[in-house]
Amino acid sequence: MTIRPRRSVLYMPGSNARAIEKAKTLAADGVILDLEDSVAPDAKEAARDQVAAAVKAGGFGRREIFIRVNAVDTPWHADDLAAAAHAAPDAILIPKVSSPETLEMIGRRLLDMGTNHKTRIWAMIETPLALFNILSIAGAARDSETRLSGFVMGTNDLAKDTRARLVPGRAPMVGWLANCVAAAHIHGIDILDGVYNDIGNSDGFMMECVQGVEFGFDGKTLIHPNQIEPCNKAFSPTEDEIAQARKMIAAFDLPENKSKGVVSIDGRMVERLHADMARRTVAIAEAIAAS
Repeated sequence: MTIRPRRSVLYMPGSNARAIEKAKTLAADGVILDLEDSVAPDAKEAARDQVAAAVKAGGFGRREIFIRVNAVDTPWHADDLAAAAHAAPDAILIPKVSSPETLEMIGRRLLDMGTNHKTRIWAMIETPLALFNILSIAGAARDSETRLSGFVMGTNDLAKDTRARLVPGRAPMVGWLANCVAAAHIHGIDILDGVYNDIGNSDGFMMECVQGVEFGFDGKTLIHPNQIEPCNKAFSPTEDEIAQARKMIAAFDLPENKSKGVVSIDGRMVERLHADMARRTVAIAEAIAAS
């Protein structure tokens, strides 16, 4: 499986033509062209047409392009999904997924429309019910028809629906975030952390990025271009981490260590599972360098 960096994924309102054009010049690994929260009801149709045309026209370079459609229980969903499917972005982001049945339904619709198989499905995890169903939702990735490739945390919606406070350190959400990361990685899909709302607080943003890395998130969703550079830095392996990873891989690749589960490196006992983690670190570093 190709490893793709998803350190920084920026939301862009689908109703803003200037923002969509600007997305082609930014250093984000991915861009979410949004038809949902950032678009007013009377602008939904125009935004849908504009986003579909922009994706078909291309010009986004290496950036991964997501289209976030409106939720399945809204009057805009069916037309959004059809337009997104025909535009064939890298991924379609489905809001408010609370059960695997939603993903199975979406998968059938994409199959019926003959959607290009390169277009994957990502699910927003932003309802209390989703938190209780997270393992079965992630398990939908085992069914190739669902096309499920990742989760995006919707922490603002979770806060609204649970009345949990959005506080520094996110203590009320720690258990939820950890469970979602574990579920995603059990089933081999990536997961992106939620947005940080206080765009003027660079220190608070950096702390939350570091926390996201420590949790095991693959990247973070962003709401402002100024957040891209610090986010990329936080989610990139350091030079020292890359060097240590290469040393670990080299040690296990030695003929005398091929069958060993544990080797000594610089006086420290290292297990083969650490070498597997090291290979992923190097793969991510090489993918970042290539981009």
